[in-house]
Amino acid sequence: MVCPNSPPRSAPSRCAIAFATIATLVLALPIASGCSKDSSSSADPFAASDPVIARVNGVDIKQSDLTLAEEDVGAEMQTASPEAKREQLITYLADIILVTQAAEKKKLADTPDFKRRLAFLRNKLLMGYGLQDEAKGALTDEAMRQVYEDAVKSMGGQEEVHARHILVETEDEAKAILEQLKGGADFATLAKEKSKDPGAADGGDLGYFTKEQMVPEFSEVAFKMYPGQLSNPVKTQFGWHIIKVEDKRAKPVPEFEKVKDQIEAFLLRKAQTEFVAKLRQGAKIERLDKADEPKKN
Repeated sequence: MVCPNSPPRSAPSRCAIAFATIATLVLALPIASGCSKDSSSSADPFAASDPVIARVNGVDIKQSDLTLAEEDVGAEMQTASPEAKREQLITYLADIILVTQAAEKKKLADTPDFKRRLAFLRNKLLMGYGLQDEAKGALTDEAMRQVYEDAVKSMGGQEEVHARHILVETEDEAKAILEQLKGGADFATLAKEKSKDPGAADGGDLGYFTKEQMVPEFSEVAFKMYPGQLSNPVKTQFGWHIIKVEDKRAKPVPEFEKVKDQIEAFLLRKAQTEFVAKLRQGAKIERLDKADEPKKN
């Protein structure tokens, strides 16, 4: 058992926790593989940079098609060598062309279901491009620096404690361990031998943590202690703890470059969200599946 919200000892980003709240994923766009018809014309200015790799029943597979295909299914081929991956992608695209041609002969593209799905996928893809285009202007140096400065201010003066603990079932066990420690026993060694916490293997080391990352009873004691001090037995919902504070410090501020990607993602999503909200405000959206609510007198 461990204290809830306790920081993982191996986590390299503990110092950047304030920025975790702005970290988010930018909209992932759906990828559509679009192989072109035979376009062997020498007048094409992009032919040199986008060479034809293969041709299937007259349909060209270009280098750009391989790139799209890799975005679509590349995650399934992570263990393949570059040469094997290339061959698999060409085969994948060739199969798409062959099955598509067979489907066209059956006029499956003319069915209502296909047209409905094609319209949906087109709109979804176009939405992604529209949101990307709208967000381009959001990534200014000034905006990124402002987000960084605001996050830094929110961290101002926050204290961290580096502590170890030994967790046991009963108060009597905790008192006995405390007597051993006062007698000169090594804390880390006793933690490995006695503690029921998973961190016992690391000598009970909890690393650095802020006050809110531990249960209140634990934090209340730890943050009042000085480095090197041992606590009396502390009871929490997990059992009885003996705490040793190793160090105390002001929470370090992460460098701008280390959180730049998180800030960019935050600004992109913020711009996209605001854009969609603005469109909603100016739109007429009718719900035809719901009866009108009765007017209040």
